[in-house]
Amino acid sequence: MKTRIRKWGNSQGLRLLRYVLRKAHSSVGHQVEIVSRDGAIVVRPGREVRGKHDLKQLVSRMPHSCRTAEEDWGGTAGREVW
Repeated sequence: MKTRIRKWGNSQGLRLLRYVLRKAHSSVGHQVEIVSRDGAIVVRPGREVRGKHDLKQLVSRMPHSCRTAEEDWGGTAGREVW
């Protein structure tokens, strides 16, 4: 795919074809990271963190001695199979 860098307000932008986004498993609204490497512009999926916390970071702060017990939520309320 060839495209041109265009002026978009006070910025510059690229338009990407839908099939290119689909092949990259991406769509409108997905976060991407853009870097320049050896004179090339590289666009790759961003690491999206919803909300203010990153689960991996939070779990890494838990003490290794932290052990949780299994919870008993009572009997079934419908046709659940456990």
